[in-house]
Amino acid sequence: MQIHHLSENNSVLNHFLGQIRDVSIHNDSMRFRKNMERIGEIMAYELSKNMDYQTVAIPTPLGTKATQYIKNPLVICSILRAGLTLHNGFLNYFDAAENGFISAYRHHPNNDDFFEIIVQYQAVADITKKTVVIVDPMLATGQSIVAVFKQLMERGAPAEIHIAVVIAAPEGIAHLEAELPDNCHLWIASIDDHLNEHSYIVPGLGDAGDLAYGQKL
Repeated sequence: MQIHHLSENNSVLNHFLGQIRDVSIHNDSMRFRKNMERIGEIMAYELSKNMDYQTVAIPTPLGTKATQYIKNPLVICSILRAGLTLHNGFLNYFDAAENGFISAYRHHPNNDDFFEIIVQYQAVADITKKTVVIVDPMLATGQSIVAVFKQLMERGAPAEIHIAVVIAAPEGIAHLEAELPDNCHLWIASIDDHLNEHSYIVPGLGDAGDLAYGQKL
């Protein structure tokens, strides 16, 4: 798997990353959603540099101009519900993309720290021979992304596979490296220190879904 760590070089990305982590502004859900969307836009731009392109002759009022268009159709697939804000950012840049939505959540059958990933709702476009971008704000253990990836691969064989996450733990990165094909691209805005005993990212930012849309039952 090829890993792209975007915050290694300073840019406005780090400014937005700082704001989504800041507990002093966590009560402003609109600001959190907007910053996640902005991060999605920045990540989409960086990811676009690694895509396949084809030369197309574009008619202009005074002639034609050869330019580069993205070659493969795109499918942006977000993991509900936290992925929606990031999804919007990617869709702002890849506006012709088809879309996919899959729900995956941690189920604690014994009400302790042990959990299993439950994948339920799915609404996904055809992915065959297309560029698939899986988006999810947090990469903790990596189990959700692997479960969603396996579900998607039952639908067809994409031309390219990209995974975009905002904050990742080393443990989750290692899990994806062990479970996913070598030709996958993992795009990470920021890599954090570790997972705690509850498998939450430290220092992290909390629950991205709750911060964007309110607490769930």
